[in-house]
Amino acid sequence: MKELIATVAVAACAAFAPVLATAQSGWPDKPVKLVLPYPPGGNVDGAARIISEQLQAELKQPFIVDNRPGAGGMIAAEYVAKSSPDGYTFFMGANGPILFSPTIFKRNAYDWKKDFAPVSSVSFTPLVLQVHPSTPYKTVADLVAEGKKPGNTLTMASPGAGTQNHLVSEYLQRESGAHWTTVHYKGNAPATTDLLGGQVQFNFDQISVAGPFIQQGRTRALAVTSPKRLPQLPDVPTLKEAGFKDFSTETFTGVLAPHGTPKEIVARLSTALQKILADKAVQARFQTLGSEARGSSPEQFARFLTQEDARWMPVIKQSNISAE
Repeated sequence: MKELIATVAVAACAAFAPVLATAQSGWPDKPVKLVLPYPPGGNVDGAARIISEQLQAELKQPFIVDNRPGAGGMIAAEYVAKSSPDGYTFFMGANGPILFSPTIFKRNAYDWKKDFAPVSSVSFTPLVLQVHPSTPYKTVADLVAEGKKPGNTLTMASPGAGTQNHLVSEYLQRESGAHWTTVHYKGNAPATTDLLGGQVQFNFDQISVAGPFIQQGRTRALAVTSPKRLPQLPDVPTLKEAGFKDFSTETFTGVLAPHGTPKEIVARLSTALQKILADKAVQARFQTLGSEARGSSPEQFARFLTQEDARWMPVIKQSNISAE
């Protein structure tokens, strides 16, 4: 009798396996959601609009951008982490929402290592250290020297606690011994507005946002955070050239799936993204945003996230960065 039950069970599994394989190989057979942690506009949203259009053409189903801002990106991330791992809901985020927000906001809503399956990186955008043109600072050394003066009145505009813009500022203070006051805003737009108005002296901003203002002379660029000089700003040195030899960082965007999403679906989406992001026409569209399109395998993206986590979490903890 036991042998008969075992035989029936094996037969049932064998019969079910082709159905499961067919369901997965037929993915997607309905619209797919890309959930974003920011409102429309900006670096992540712009990247998502490009890839959603291309994914629809590649995989023959609509990829719908679903903007769910708030709580440092945790509203969107938690929504995806708790979604069914069926391959129809993905999270497209950036450095802060993926890696740091639960620590900064002191709420264990999710852990990227346990609650998500990395799919692929999408884009990488360097930042620019820029000052209001009314300030006397012409070089990073000038700014750092002012920051080392006791009682200095330097102010830096941040789009929010734990954003890459904020973390780069904290890192530079730690490495240089300078200090300044960080003014947190609710997003990039108000931070930029106050920098342009001279209410704050400087900030770190993505080249996609800062570029036009630098070209118009409304801000002055002192350095870029990329490993090499940017073609858009060939006369602006890197922070490495400015004396911080181990300093380079970029804002990244990437796609993650809820933990438990079938590996076949994760692999198929990753392969599609890598193909799309290698296309020269797509790369040119990202370049207009000031970004570099760069896909990766799930394994490569997981290694990258692990390295970024190990690099920046000590900065967050040592600097007591908190959104409270």
